[in-house]
Amino acid sequence: MENKNIKIVFATGNLHKLHEINEISKSSGIEFILPPDNFDPNENGTTFEQNSYIKAKEAALLSKNIALADDSGLCVEALNGEPGIYSARYDETPEKRIDKLLNNLANCTNRKAKFVCAMTLVDEFGNVLTQEIGECHGKIATKRSGVNGFGYDPVFVVDGYGVTMADMSEELKNSVSHRSIALNKIINYINSYLI
Repeated sequence: MENKNIKIVFATGNLHKLHEINEISKSSGIEFILPPDNFDPNENGTTFEQNSYIKAKEAALLSKNIALADDSGLCVEALNGEPGIYSARYDETPEKRIDKLLNNLANCTNRKAKFVCAMTLVDEFGNVLTQEIGECHGKIATKRSGVNGFGYDPVFVVDGYGVTMADMSEELKNSVSHRSIALNKIINYINSYLI
């Protein structure tokens, strides 16, 4: 495995996400890199899958390279799946997004939620090679806890662990997260068909 090395563009401007997926994939021989500076996709899809394809295709066409994109978000049962595909646009800042979520759930006893990640891998022409989904189930805490992670991690308590994602070590989070579940399926595909 140590001799294999493949660079794949990861369609994001989010350095947290890039770091996270490179951590998850570090023993795979795959390195994920940022897209060109003019990467600015119009995420107008209505599903995680559509938005991840939009981002992957734009990154591939700009870079003329194989590209991977993820679109992920938090789906809360009592809020009919919100914030869903609008998770990153639910409010202006990560702090405000969490505040809005906690306010909207203030009177709810059902706090079941899941993180969903859709990943799309495309060739350099934007044709879909494979698409995978990862889900991590849990519930929304009543207050923030933990200093690791980003986004909604401080209020998402992972089923079976009893702590928020932000309370987890990076290593533990990367073994249970929605992103790692989807990415490991993608890595298996790359190792089987592209390397």
